[in-house]
Amino acid sequence: MNSIKSVPARVLSRRAGHSLEAEREQFDKNQAISISKAINTQEAPVKEKHARRIILGTHHEKGAFTFWSYAIGLPLPSSSILSWKFCHVLHKVLRDGHPNVLQDCQRYRSNIREVGDLWGHLHDRYGQLVSIYTRLLLTKISFHAKHPEFPAGLEVSDEVLEKTAGTDVNNIFQLTVELFDYLDCELKLSESVFRQLNTSMAVSQMSAVQCRLAPLIQVIQDCSHLYHYAVKLMFKLHSCLPADTLQGHRDRFHEQFRSLKNFFKKASDMLYFKRLIQIPRLPESPPNFLRASALAEHVKPVVVIPEEAPEDEEPENLIEISTTSTTEPQVTSDLFEQTFGPPNGIRDDRDAQIESLKREVDTLRAEMEKIKLEAQRYITQLKAQVNSLEGEVEEQRKQKQKALVDNEQLRDELERLQQAKQDSERSLRLCAEAEKKANATEIRYTKLKEKHSELINTHAELLRKNADTAKQLTVTQQSQEEVARVKEQLAFQVEQVKREAELKLEDQSMQMEQLRQELEARRDELDQAQRSLGHAKQAGTELSAQLETLQAEKEQLRRSVSEKECELLSVHSLVQEKELQLSQEADKASREICELQGRLQEKCNQEQSLQQKLLDEQFSILQETVREAEGILRDAMAKLDDPLHVRCTSSPDYLLSRAEAALESTEALQNGHAQYVASMTDAAALVGALALFAHLTADTIVNGSATSHLAPTDNADRLTETCRDCGQRSLDYLGELKDKQTLGHAELGDVRRALRGILELAQELRPKSLDIKQEELGDMVEKEMASTSAAIEDAVRRIEDMMSRARNESSGIKLEVNERILNSCTDLMKAIRLLVMTSTNLQKEIVESGRGAATTQEFYAKNSRWTEGLISASKAVGWGATQLVEAADRVVLQTGKYEELIVCSHEIAASTAQLVAASKVKAEKSSRNLGKLQECSRNVNEMAANVVASTRSGQEQIEEKDTMDFSGMSLIKLKKEEMETQVKVLELEKCLEGERVRLGELRKQHYALAGPYEAAEEGEARPAPAPRRGILKKPALAQKPGHVPGPGGEVGAAGWEHSAGDTAVPQEP
Repeated sequence: MNSIKSVPARVLSRRAGHSLEAEREQFDKNQAISISKAINTQEAPVKEKHARRIILGTHHEKGAFTFWSYAIGLPLPSSSILSWKFCHVLHKVLRDGHPNVLQDCQRYRSNIREVGDLWGHLHDRYGQLVSIYTRLLLTKISFHAKHPEFPAGLEVSDEVLEKTAGTDVNNIFQLTVELFDYLDCELKLSESVFRQLNTSMAVSQMSAVQCRLAPLIQVIQDCSHLYHYAVKLMFKLHSCLPADTLQGHRDRFHEQFRSLKNFFKKASDMLYFKRLIQIPRLPESPPNFLRASALAEHVKPVVVIPEEAPEDEEPENLIEISTTSTTEPQVTSDLFEQTFGPPNGIRDDRDAQIESLKREVDTLRAEMEKIKLEAQRYITQLKAQVNSLEGEVEEQRKQKQKALVDNEQLRDELERLQQAKQDSERSLRLCAEAEKKANATEIRYTKLKEKHSELINTHAELLRKNADTAKQLTVTQQSQEEVARVKEQLAFQVEQVKREAELKLEDQSMQMEQLRQELEARRDELDQAQRSLGHAKQAGTELSAQLETLQAEKEQLRRSVSEKECELLSVHSLVQEKELQLSQEADKASREICELQGRLQEKCNQEQSLQQKLLDEQFSILQETVREAEGILRDAMAKLDDPLHVRCTSSPDYLLSRAEAALESTEALQNGHAQYVASMTDAAALVGALALFAHLTADTIVNGSATSHLAPTDNADRLTETCRDCGQRSLDYLGELKDKQTLGHAELGDVRRALRGILELAQELRPKSLDIKQEELGDMVEKEMASTSAAIEDAVRRIEDMMSRARNESSGIKLEVNERILNSCTDLMKAIRLLVMTSTNLQKEIVESGRGAATTQEFYAKNSRWTEGLISASKAVGWGATQLVEAADRVVLQTGKYEELIVCSHEIAASTAQLVAASKVKAEKSSRNLGKLQECSRNVNEMAANVVASTRSGQEQIEEKDTMDFSGMSLIKLKKEEMETQVKVLELEKCLEGERVRLGELRKQHYALAGPYEAAEEGEARPAPAPRRGILKKPALAQKPGHVPGPGGEVGAAGWEHSAGDTAVPQEP
């Protein structure tokens, strides 16, 4: 009787195949296999066939429910490569999957964001790429959810684009901004990938490199469509809005065009992309949106994906070393058993196990070689990245020099404008002098007029004298005939003079009228004389004797009258000449006055034009400064999201000093703004304050980001957001300065509140300072330096005692090793003593040059953070010297380890580097003591390296090495020893990992304390090294410490990190 168990299997499978449940189970199984094969921890690109099966599965079930049900269970936080491949597969599913995939992904946005945030906070190369990739996926999901007209593949016709944009300018403007943001995320991912890789054609063939490059195929497809849509919308915007309004859009498009062109060029040159995708070529220059006809010249970039060759279902198992290698012995064994039968009837499989173990050993060796090659390749890539970073630093230095040159040119232009202003003032002074000269001419004209009046008065005086003479003549004339003749003659002469005066002095009518009145008065006198002549007839007989005498007198009077007439004529001619000369001078003066008035008007017009030109140039200088300030702030804000900036660190003290300086610069900026608003002819104060504000604010943002890398997660997020808000508020303020309408109403209140927020966060992050009174700091510095010198001298004496004791108690190789180690320690102590003495001299020089009228204690109290740094460094040097001597003593007595001596040498080199840095913070660059101190620091590093080298060489000579001769062991015993060795290796690796974790926790705890001193057993104090968050290994020799000086150049004890020691002496790998 047959049972159910005897039913053939193919009958059962046929029955199950007809059920929907079995079909669903088979579908889920296939999807799970494809997802597990596509998303794994192997550093290799996702295979296209697995991704295609996942995409076909979304079309089969019309959604991504199955995909997310398996993807949500993947251990994404455990592996950055797993997360990177998950983002790649999700990108392909979004682009090529069913349209409902977008709705399913909306529900898992928080999961995607959590993965990006997790890897964004960790120091992992793939982790940084995962953080950027998740940002791109979130942007993609949000954009397509907001604009369902655009499919996830971004393939729409121009008619659909026009319909989506519509006719509203605001909608077109907003859609263009969203496309720009979308394209920025795509380009940022490509730039981050290329920044981590060596872009040579040979590297692109490695599986690790292809793992990073594979997602860029989808990025190229997205960028080609986004570029085309951005060009279309930009031309549409320029047809609706003026060109000045869209200047920011054009600048942003040009920057994206250059980045996209560079991305396409790099990808085209790589062999990996040439067989997978045909990348379009962009034009040499971006489209000219100011010319509407340029739209016809635009060619849509088309990406072509070549047809793929059909793949087998399971091509990944073409070579199976274990299966092939085990099959051949099995066949041989079967043939042997068929011919001779099994030995003694029992099959011994130990040989097969031994062979399989050997093959496993060979496989492990091959994997070990592969791991070594991968490590070597990573080292090469890191070196290339270091070189590229150094090139970027050099480029930044060149840009800084260029900015300084531009600043000098602007200063020269400002001096030329001031010189033009002085020339205009000189012209005004010349005009004033011309006015003074015109006034002097008027005064001279007045004086000439007065002179003319004097001449007229002289003429009248002469006429009066003439009248007096006539009166004397009439009084003395005795004879009527003679009087009549004299009367006629005088009348004739008077009439003649009157006619000449009327002809020559018409303009002096008033004076001649006075002469007429005088003549009438003389006529009255003559009439009176005639009446008196009648009375004199009676005495005619008496006067006959005097007649001859009177005739003689008459002749004399005639001669005198003729002389007077000649004088009168000469006076008239002189008056006419003076009047002619005066009129000529008056005409000349009037012409000069008109000419000076014309020149004065011309100068006024020229001064007005120069004034307007000065206002325009001052405003243009202000706008250039505002643009430069915006560039500086945007560059600083970009550092907040730059993955390369994660390795940069800073101290809360230095951030506090930068934020205080930036807050103080806002006062100068506000004063300069008020001064410029009051008088727009001088923008020097505002330009200078604006440049200082931009640099200090950008420095605050960069150092805030660097400080957040060492802060706890919550404080780090708050500090980063506050820095970003500060940068945005500053950009808003600068935007108000760019418009003349809003220039006068620009306020700094929001910027100051953001800076105060950074100050509060920096104050919270500041470590606890030393509990020392300010007035005791100066004395403590001198005491600590003296105690350090004493500790070093005591260490030198103890080393000399150990040297003599070692020579008495040891011999041979042991004596040689001890002498070499103690000699190197002695040289190190001498170098440290010389460095301490030089540091003391430099500190005295700093105090003398900087204290002024204050005392030394007041200077140290004023610079308390710097003083605390000196105290901490001095104590660290003294403690390190003591520990080095004790370690050397234990090594000589064979009670200690050589590694203790190596660690002590590292520690003392770090302490001396701390003392050097603390000493030279406030020193002048040209100081001779500073040069000596730096030379001593290099000497200390060399001596510390000699101690390490002599210790290692001595250790190699002393320790006995086994020859590892395994020739006498059997195969089973060798295998047993091998397994025991593997167990020991695993135990040591576990112990090493635990010690590294412990070291990290110790450094975290020290950073939390940040400065307090822990009491040692001997009663001395040692500063604990500050941890570096997330880094358990010391950096290489070329890595710079992440410490930045505190406020005013002070270096506090809490700000010191262990990186100083790490750079002083080469470390073990």
